[in-house]
Amino acid sequence: MLGEYPIQGRRATEIAADVERAVGSGELRPGQALPPLRDLAAHLGVNPNTVAAAYRLLRDRGVIETAGRRGSRIRPRPAVTSRDEIRVEVPPGTRDLSAGNPDPALLPPLAPATAAAAASLDRDPVLYGCPSADPVLHDLAHASFRADGAPAGRTAVLSGSLDAIERIFAVHLRPGDTVAVEDPGWSSLLDLVPALGLRAAPVAVDDEGPRPQQVARALAAGARALVVTNRAQNPTGAALSADRARDLRAVLAAHPGVLLIEDDHGHGIVDLPYRPLAAAPGQDPVPAHWAVIRSAAKAYGPDLRLAVALGDGATIDRVLGRQRLGAGWVSHLLQRTVAELWRTEAAPAQRIAAAYRERRDALLTALAAHGVTAHGTSGLNVWLPVRDEAAAVSGLLQRGWATTPGARFRLESPPGIRITVSTLTAREVPALAADITAVLGHRPAATTRPV
Repeated sequence: MLGEYPIQGRRATEIAADVERAVGSGELRPGQALPPLRDLAAHLGVNPNTVAAAYRLLRDRGVIETAGRRGSRIRPRPAVTSRDEIRVEVPPGTRDLSAGNPDPALLPPLAPATAAAAASLDRDPVLYGCPSADPVLHDLAHASFRADGAPAGRTAVLSGSLDAIERIFAVHLRPGDTVAVEDPGWSSLLDLVPALGLRAAPVAVDDEGPRPQQVARALAAGARALVVTNRAQNPTGAALSADRARDLRAVLAAHPGVLLIEDDHGHGIVDLPYRPLAAAPGQDPVPAHWAVIRSAAKAYGPDLRLAVALGDGATIDRVLGRQRLGAGWVSHLLQRTVAELWRTEAAPAQRIAAAYRERRDALLTALAAHGVTAHGTSGLNVWLPVRDEAAAVSGLLQRGWATTPGARFRLESPPGIRITVSTLTAREVPALAADITAVLGHRPAATTRPV
């Protein structure tokens, strides 16, 4: 049934590890069926319960899925295969609009901030027993959250947004629990959910954020957590409007036991206001457990693996407790560097947000002039609905533009491609819009690009 690959192992953990390794190496492909329990047990000379336990482990780890009498098969996107593999190789000389990175020219210089941080820690070294959060970063984060109307809460400093989300999941959820996620949504989160043995419930997104009826449906069906991107949603650029935030809070009020995670990674690069979901400004939080996460990656650079999470006391206490038993804390040299950048780059942040908005708007306006509808309310990307992702990506690649297939970001939503506009210049926009129009078949367009 699995071709030439022989599953091996005597214990459930050994069988599961063998299948997982084969999926990771590509010897077992997504969609391939696994042998029936009794057939594999007879082949290996073990009890069927052992194979059943192995399959259960694989299912909890997001490697396989089961479909009743149709048996078990490798997931279309198993957790051991990152969605980052759904990408296009960028040939030399091709304009790369696929990576999702901020514009390096708009990132602040690290040397002055790092030097100032190092000098301050030379004067007052961080030793065992010191607080896990840098006091300067702590105060800046709290002031920022307070100014934006976020609920009062405690903070934790973690190694980026995904690390924060993973740790929050770990202290509240168990394998088999369902998480409502945006669709299309952040590919790393869509990988993380099955890797932790959780189940994803896709929720459709429009320009104002997750659609309330679909969120309500997912929560009513038993989802125990909801993850929402407040602004600069990846890949669509959606940003919560005031009305959408109010409607979503009403949905959450009917499900106060649901864990809410707000991903506000657009902080510092977006000129749209933060719309809190956990509570309306000045009011108590709706859910019992919640967190708002702000990352340094987009504003100051992806290599600054740091995020600040604000949340209810129980959630933050549990996260910090688990952190103490593992990494201990995030380096204070890194924390103080981010604090220096946060403190000194407040004014330039408005200029940076305006630059990204101008680049998005230029492409959206040019596409609209050709009769092409795309989306990009905020952030670094434009989402372009297409009929055939492979044809669109291939056609643009032939014209010298590398974009990202939407399959990397989708569960059940219609096809599309992501175009990163962070480095797009005004001179490139007309040619890109014309090439997109030609590839989508709207009408003939020039295929030349500016030199």
